[in-house]
Amino acid sequence: MAAPLDGLRVVDLSENLAGPFCTMILADMGAEVVKVERPGIGDESRRFPPFLDGESAGYLTLHRGKKSVVLDLKDGRGREAFTRLVARADVLVEAFRPGTLDRLGLGPAILRAGHPRLIVCSLSGFGQSGPYRERGGYDLIAQAMGGLMSVTGEPGRAPAKCGLPVTDMGCGMWAAIGILLALAAREKTGEGQWVDTSLFEVPLAWGSWHAARYFATGEVVGPLGSAHPSSAPYQAFPGADGKWFVLSAGVQHLWERLCKIVDRPDLAADPRLQTNADRVQHATVIEAELAAVFRERPAADWVRACEAEGIPAGPVNRLDEAYADPQARARQMVVELDHPTVGRHRVLGIPVKLSATPGAIRGPAPRLGQHTEAVLRELGYSAAEARALADAGLARPREVP
Repeated sequence: MAAPLDGLRVVDLSENLAGPFCTMILADMGAEVVKVERPGIGDESRRFPPFLDGESAGYLTLHRGKKSVVLDLKDGRGREAFTRLVARADVLVEAFRPGTLDRLGLGPAILRAGHPRLIVCSLSGFGQSGPYRERGGYDLIAQAMGGLMSVTGEPGRAPAKCGLPVTDMGCGMWAAIGILLALAAREKTGEGQWVDTSLFEVPLAWGSWHAARYFATGEVVGPLGSAHPSSAPYQAFPGADGKWFVLSAGVQHLWERLCKIVDRPDLAADPRLQTNADRVQHATVIEAELAAVFRERPAADWVRACEAEGIPAGPVNRLDEAYADPQARARQMVVELDHPTVGRHRVLGIPVKLSATPGAIRGPAPRLGQHTEAVLRELGYSAAEARALADAGLARPREVP
């Protein structure tokens, strides 16, 4: 069965997380992704622990189904091979600081001048324009400067980042969306274009709900733990067994059902709690009253009771519990792959399912430089020329532990 991006050729110059997550999405959907890595060291993430038989577990997840080619872009012969590679590609993904490719003579304008259908996607900390364009960016910095840390965690506590690297992953998702939009535009115009996105813009864009409140009222939302600034009750509670669960009962009929479940008709009749807006205003009152009741029974009992009444609820799972959840298994969100070094190992699955052209994980992550010679031969190099590049150190793995 064909995948939606079958036939699409992508060259990936990015490292670490954001760019590789973008190209992982494209590879899962059928694109041929050739990852260009530095001689001797490869992607920096190859050295991120933990390791399985010398291979980074993170690298194994993010680079499944890709090809690895080693080229030295600081040498003219390496740049020549890279230029040939890009000439047959539809998309180039890079995540250097702005201006780095230009200094190598491989900037978007130069590459697209000789290959106008090429789509160049640049991911960076702060984007290709603006006063911060040359600043380095990491997930922690973007979460802080984009406002995300100011609304994460418990009130009165130290600033906390989200437990997942959401600005890295979000930047990768926006990049993938931008590439698909550029591909759609190319179908109409025949021309490629430059796609520009950044880590900093992820929390800004994802903060739409809080931004709407601020733009309308001037109110700056702070950290609320698991609570919501516009709906109550909508948060986590501990059960009698110390385990936590969450529920959402801000909608009027759900609130009335919840009052019935906890046998508190007085809460339903309380004049302070008649509308969702009222309940948001008195959220701390609701939290205290419900918490006292919820401490009488185990969390799982309350989840079942809520589900029986159609109230959205669920346990606060640890990561291992989430991966083992029968719904995650049914949705194929944990997949096993065979790697030539590591052997059988698990990676996360594909979260979007297409009925006619589904994606698929097409193989394990590559070893450093595994596909160098084969790709060079496809670019027109003879076997002797490919070996000469390797012997010169321009296309030789020589991975450093």
